[in-house]
Amino acid sequence: MEETKIKEKAQFKVSKGFPVLGTSIDRGGVNFGVFTRNGTSVTLEIYENYYDEEPAFKYVLDKKENRTGNIWHVFVEQARAGMSYGWRIDGPYNPEEGFRFNKNKLLLDPYAKVIGGSLDFSEESIFGYDKNDPKKDLSFSTLDSAKSQVKSFIWDSRGYNWKNDENPRHPLNDMIIYELHVRLYTINPNSNVEHRGTYKGIAEKINYLKGLGVNAVELMPIFAFPLNDNPKVNTITGEKLKNVWGYNPVNFFSVTSNYRYGVKIGEEIIQFQDLVFELHKNGIEVILDVVFNHTAEGNELGPTLNFRGLENSVYYLLKKDNPRYYENFSGTGNTINSSHYVVKQMILDSLRYWVSEMHVDGFRFDLASILGRDSKGNWIGDLSLLKDIADDPILAGTKLIAEGWDAAGGYYVGDFPTGWAEWNGKFRDTVRRFVKGDNGVVSDLATRIAGSPDLFEKRGRKPYNSVNFITSHDGFTMWDLVSYNNKHNDANGENNRDGTDANYSFNYGVEGETNDENIIKLRKQQIKNFITILMVSQGLPMILMGDEFCRTQFGNNNAYCQDNYISWVDWSRKVKFNDIFNFTKNMIHFRKVHCALRRDRFFTGRDLSGDGIADITWHGVKPFKPDFGYYSHSLAFMISGDDYIQGCKEKDSDIYVALNAFIKDLQFEIPKLQNGKKWYRVVDTSEESPNDFLLEPSIVKDNHYTVHSRSSIVLISK
Repeated sequence: MEETKIKEKAQFKVSKGFPVLGTSIDRGGVNFGVFTRNGTSVTLEIYENYYDEEPAFKYVLDKKENRTGNIWHVFVEQARAGMSYGWRIDGPYNPEEGFRFNKNKLLLDPYAKVIGGSLDFSEESIFGYDKNDPKKDLSFSTLDSAKSQVKSFIWDSRGYNWKNDENPRHPLNDMIIYELHVRLYTINPNSNVEHRGTYKGIAEKINYLKGLGVNAVELMPIFAFPLNDNPKVNTITGEKLKNVWGYNPVNFFSVTSNYRYGVKIGEEIIQFQDLVFELHKNGIEVILDVVFNHTAEGNELGPTLNFRGLENSVYYLLKKDNPRYYENFSGTGNTINSSHYVVKQMILDSLRYWVSEMHVDGFRFDLASILGRDSKGNWIGDLSLLKDIADDPILAGTKLIAEGWDAAGGYYVGDFPTGWAEWNGKFRDTVRRFVKGDNGVVSDLATRIAGSPDLFEKRGRKPYNSVNFITSHDGFTMWDLVSYNNKHNDANGENNRDGTDANYSFNYGVEGETNDENIIKLRKQQIKNFITILMVSQGLPMILMGDEFCRTQFGNNNAYCQDNYISWVDWSRKVKFNDIFNFTKNMIHFRKVHCALRRDRFFTGRDLSGDGIADITWHGVKPFKPDFGYYSHSLAFMISGDDYIQGCKEKDSDIYVALNAFIKDLQFEIPKLQNGKKWYRVVDTSEESPNDFLLEPSIVKDNHYTVHSRSSIVLISK
């Protein structure tokens, strides 16, 4: 078949092609494939430049020749990498039945590796309905969206020279994750990098990350996303707000150009690959924060960019009683229908692409419980896409981390299939409450420190399936936890109604920043308590960018829309709080050298090594007498170093930890050691740097140790 139905330049010739989604570059041309089930007519348009409003080539696919099942496909000779393209799908436009086809909209390819142009939600042509019509989305737009300049690009990412790249493949129990945002981490002028706010900027910080001791970075979303889809303004400065965090993907295969250095389209892929290569060379794994639960198309009043115009009722969960509206388990307007085979396949194809062609090491799934629901919204766990991902052979060895809750009230932490690690929100809340001084949390604290066996052991999983964290991008920074009693989100334009109120924070006398040295000392002491508990707990620890030097967001606990001083990492605080940086770095190193803190199985409370000492024992101010009462604010425990830990070359030291969140000093009687061993003090958070962490541990001569108010100690045996 060589004729075109509409306009064709002489160099373009078409043939049947083959049913593979996306673009496949072959000798002499490109194969194009797209899915639609209820679309009645499919048109491919190729553009010389993404900003062109008229295509260089336009072809209406033949229903018999160019369709296999519900995959429409065509091979175009002389099409080449670097050209832009898009799809037009004609079909019924009946929102009340779930159909929103509109041939006037040039649709992005869900499988596109590169998207050119800047998506502007103020551009009326990208909406499938007439925004000026009182019938809203029940109306029909005749505007041609090709003028929006946002188009898919033909790209071959397989041409990158990976040389001798090797994935570090750190065991889960040896990992220390550092969550960061590509732009916000280095965009501040005081970040001292040349390529601020870009993938290249992160590469310039690799020596810093190595020095801190982390061995994995978790990058907040880098899928293509629109920055300016937020109509609100900063009520303090008047500037237009941006969804800078990126939790609103346009598709699942393309790297966002928002963090690209330079203007050359497609360079973002190469720069991202360069970053992965450099991180791997330095022993640091790359974990992507991925959003497969919703898209930037939003609710019924959102734009028609791709999925909505391709097959709305397949890609999204629609209300059963009124398909005009979308299920909103994500809290952002729509919900991906991840129980449908086509959508499942797209998500698996995306993950395989990032692993095989982009060499990433793992994924953290935003609102992952949505992927464990069926088409009716019921949790099906082991029968869901989650199990398919865990069992996929191409993804074998890939780190899979779930955020085990969603905006529809689902909370399934501990219920994910084998192969998944999970963000442990209970660890976060319990540690915050204990350090703050709340009643009734000591018993639960012991469970969290032990790796949360109540959540994970029941399914035969391991302590390292618990991702322990105290702060993340979503909520207060660690410094703000000890500086604010309440959230201060006024700049977000929502009258401080957004963001959680359950922060479990305390300001210790002054709301916000202060020059009071006593308050600053206490706040830093509490930060050290947080870091200590995080690093001595069983599980996989995660640190939020900048917490190691007391980064602040000035009380904003939902800074998703603040691309300014509120959310930019202020590197001057690295100098101001260098003592906290050193303490954090030392605690990370301490965890790395002690296998007893990185166990591959849960504690039993029994003597497993035959030395007469249980693998863990719990204590209070008196040995073997822990106080788990409601009014208790202290806890001590001892981990036996004699228990064999997989991957360790030799036995470890015994480790004793005493935590005192009480407002008064407490004297702890230290358990006696056997075989002539003695206790040595490593950590005392009540001390100031450098005595808070002793690089050369000092012997504890007495059998008692006074643990000062709101402080922690860590001892090791020798």
